[in-house]
Amino acid sequence: MRKSNYDKSPATDVDGALWKGWAAVIEKLKEVSSAVGDTGRHIIAAEYYHGVYAGEVSACLKRLRPSLHIDMQTLFKAPSAVEAMTAPYMTADVLFGRRAFFTYADYLDEEKVLACRRQIERTKGVVLITGHGAAEFCPSPHTLLYMDIARWEIQRRFRRKEINGLGVANRNDPPSIHYKRGYFIDWIVCDTLKRERLPRVDYWIDTHRSEPKMIAGQTMREGLEKTARKPFRTVPFFDPAPWGGQWMKEVCGLDREAVNYGWCFDCVPEENSLCLRVCGELFEMSAGNLLLHQARQVLGGPVEARFGYDFPIRFDFLDTVEGGNLSLQVHPTNQYIRDTFGMYYTQDESYYLLDASEGATVYLGLKTGVAPEEMIRELNESHETGKPFAAAKYVNQWPARKHDHFLIPAGTVHCSGAGAMVLEISATPSLFTFKLWDWGRLGLDGLPRPINIEHGSHVIQWERQTGFVQQQLVNRITPLAEGDGWKEERTGLHENEFIETRRYWFTKKIPLQTAGSVNVLNLIEGDEIVIESPAQSFESFVVHYAETFIIPACAGEYTIRPGDSSRSKRCGVIKASVRY
Repeated sequence: MRKSNYDKSPATDVDGALWKGWAAVIEKLKEVSSAVGDTGRHIIAAEYYHGVYAGEVSACLKRLRPSLHIDMQTLFKAPSAVEAMTAPYMTADVLFGRRAFFTYADYLDEEKVLACRRQIERTKGVVLITGHGAAEFCPSPHTLLYMDIARWEIQRRFRRKEINGLGVANRNDPPSIHYKRGYFIDWIVCDTLKRERLPRVDYWIDTHRSEPKMIAGQTMREGLEKTARKPFRTVPFFDPAPWGGQWMKEVCGLDREAVNYGWCFDCVPEENSLCLRVCGELFEMSAGNLLLHQARQVLGGPVEARFGYDFPIRFDFLDTVEGGNLSLQVHPTNQYIRDTFGMYYTQDESYYLLDASEGATVYLGLKTGVAPEEMIRELNESHETGKPFAAAKYVNQWPARKHDHFLIPAGTVHCSGAGAMVLEISATPSLFTFKLWDWGRLGLDGLPRPINIEHGSHVIQWERQTGFVQQQLVNRITPLAEGDGWKEERTGLHENEFIETRRYWFTKKIPLQTAGSVNVLNLIEGDEIVIESPAQSFESFVVHYAETFIIPACAGEYTIRPGDSSRSKRCGVIKASVRY
């Protein structure tokens, strides 16, 4: 283990004003709303992302002492009507729903909306509209505010039973049900409106903590545009797991008193935060905003044409060092995920071993001669009776060593065993893991974790047995090129997967290029490296061991070299991009 220099608060510096705390925010908004114009009124619309503490924030905004305050919750259809409208997309499955495409207009009661608009027309002074759908109800206010929050914090609020879904009263539902509603319904609604209004927002407000921070919309947009043209990192977040380990505590500088950390999400823009540094303060928002505003610059034209506003590459950590096995699992094929859940691509992935304890293994692919009916029967029996499933009888167990790379195209049975520090490189549909067996243990909530044998039985590719796995999925590492002080290798992924990965070892500066696709990299060896632009189109960017970083497609050519303070003479990175 090494002393941590892992940066947990990366940010982009941007010029602009920042207002911190409700007193400063309200004072600025009073100044802005003092201009009432010919109509004699000034309309302020405060739009909320899902998960914002609506009651608390609205109460603070009411310090503006408006002539009229409209709480958007009063304009929604009844919760029972929203439940009925969304039920076909929630489905009866405990984890999985079906992708929906509602907008806020579907949630609002038309009669209440018309009556409220007539009330506004009769009002002089400040009109304050707060809550979900405010910018849908009033698309052209005099001042538009956006209350933002990242999904990692929303999930924490799910667990604490602090928030409801859009238009429903489900605060006490299990976190998995909340996540399902968010993933398949609510976040799509919010992102659709956010994308439309983002270019016009006057003030953006960070609501991750009780003390808000506000910047001008123009400052926020300038920050996104600057970020989209240089190397950057999203803000990592860490979570415990039933199988979690101890490696990240030291390497990433985490709380040593915590029981474990199993997950680190270091490049999942839909869920991570992105930080700007304004006036010396960190201003936090959803990293998804970057794609909503700068998709082509970040992804590249061909990748944007294929994935739209979705960031297609996910890097995360799975720490089982001094921990346990992950659940035995499989991911859906493209056809199954499309037909069953309305998603248009699946979670192909791979395990890159950042580190491994002596005797660590990865479960991957079926053993030669496995009979499908027998394996499914025994999985069901284990699930129903608690009898241990004989995983070693059916699934290959491969030795796992530092810098090994295991390829896992969808439909391949797999899991990391104990003692492994996995950098998981995958496509981004993040919900679709079909657990087949969880080693008879309970989740962190003390309840059994959901098992998905029925789904899994429909997607397991039974021909992926020992010979296939050995030939096509384990350490398919091929030398490609080398120069003065550097070497390039291809490490995968499998031909069925759209992600291409390359590994670079270097002791001197190495030239690279984005080649029209976003590049996602991780420093897999070495203390520190520096990313630079030969054309000086961005400032030098420093990366530390185990940090994931993103090079936008528009950056074009860039170089990587060992850092000036690096103790390691040889450094290594693994790079992922989209094949097209």
